[in-house]
Amino acid sequence: MATTSEQVTRQQLTRAVIASTVGTSIEWYDFFLYGSAAALVLNQQFFPNVDPTSGVLLAFGTNFVGFAARPVGAAIFGHYGDRIGRKATLVMTLSLMGIGTFLVALVPPYASIGILGGVLLTLLRALQGIGVGGEWGGSVLLAMEWGARTGKRGFIASWPQFGVPVGLLLSNGLLALVAALTGPNFATWGWRIPFLISIVLVGVGLWIRLGILETPVFTRLLEQSRLAAAPVAEVLQRNWREVLLTCLIRTGQQAPFYIFWTYVLVYATGTLQMQRQDVLTDTLIASGVSLVTVPLWGYLSDRFGRRRTYMFGAVVMALFAWPYFALLDTRIPGLVLLAIVLAPVVHDIQYGPQAAFIAEAFPPRLRYSGASLGYHLASITAGGPAPIIAAYLLATFGTSLAIVAYIIVCALISLWSAAILPDRTRADIDVEEEAVPAAAAASAPAT
Repeated sequence: MATTSEQVTRQQLTRAVIASTVGTSIEWYDFFLYGSAAALVLNQQFFPNVDPTSGVLLAFGTNFVGFAARPVGAAIFGHYGDRIGRKATLVMTLSLMGIGTFLVALVPPYASIGILGGVLLTLLRALQGIGVGGEWGGSVLLAMEWGARTGKRGFIASWPQFGVPVGLLLSNGLLALVAALTGPNFATWGWRIPFLISIVLVGVGLWIRLGILETPVFTRLLEQSRLAAAPVAEVLQRNWREVLLTCLIRTGQQAPFYIFWTYVLVYATGTLQMQRQDVLTDTLIASGVSLVTVPLWGYLSDRFGRRRTYMFGAVVMALFAWPYFALLDTRIPGLVLLAIVLAPVVHDIQYGPQAAFIAEAFPPRLRYSGASLGYHLASITAGGPAPIIAAYLLATFGTSLAIVAYIIVCALISLWSAAILPDRTRADIDVEEEAVPAAAAASAPAT
């Protein structure tokens, strides 16, 4: 019987990792597609009557709405994820994201309906944000809780993170392909094609997810009637410290991420006057690098510990900020490519182990809510405003050194936060952490 149970667990772990990775890949494809479109064409289509700088800021402003909506989605779906289960909640989040992305393709431009087009974009971006706000926590838990006692949680939880470079490859790859095929028509209607394709990808993701069982951790909580009545309120009361710290550790990862992948499209094509197709190709290559480095650093965190790996990544990020822009500012294609390709190598030192580091900070009955809130609150404090802050700093100071300083400050915040957040790499999160309140966790020795 034990052998049969172990076989079922291994099979479900494999299926859960695949389902989580495919689902997050589709979700991030949808989310990043809008960000890239905002950098390339949305300012022209929906905010044409302002100067180019203001148009970029307005386009990134609608993009920021998606980030602001992510904590809302984290609270809504965190509640349901801790109440009705990880699997059922993930079906809802993927459906919501897919509908929002598909409808973006149908919004008429400013020339047809005026400012109403920008309003509709903003509402649909909010819908996207709510969907992705509930997606990440469930995907990580679906995979990690099936492998809770394997000793490989960092590696297992890195696979939903792996969905980020896949989503980037899909979104930027399709944008590059469509831009090449439609030529001058890309800015008018070509950019809509990748948004329409989203509905097909979502259908595939839903089909895969419906074949997965609920995690044994949640099933046990349900059988023992140990579910939290109001998980969001309870986690904010009991584990507010962990929510805050898991938000702050993302500052030096998420803010640079959206500078490296989103703002760089504006900076390279606008300030440096490089060709759009060349920059898109460079970011595609960088996304391909992340396919290796995300799971690699997740694996290494199982060996060296989450905290140690994460703090190392924050230090490297601070040191990398100046060389990154120095290479970009040469305008030499080979050196620009080097900067863009090195970015994921540095970024993923934090991003690979991040999912496990955050999820392990919370007890099972509050884990979906706590991990989701901590992760997505950073969307307001770090990721969302990062391209806007970068654009403002460049316009104000006229030099990329101002953005370099911003990245260094963000990295130092991550370094400090990771030093304080308890490291539970070796803990049995299925049992031991169930009874650990925030106050006790704060005084627990780090591993």
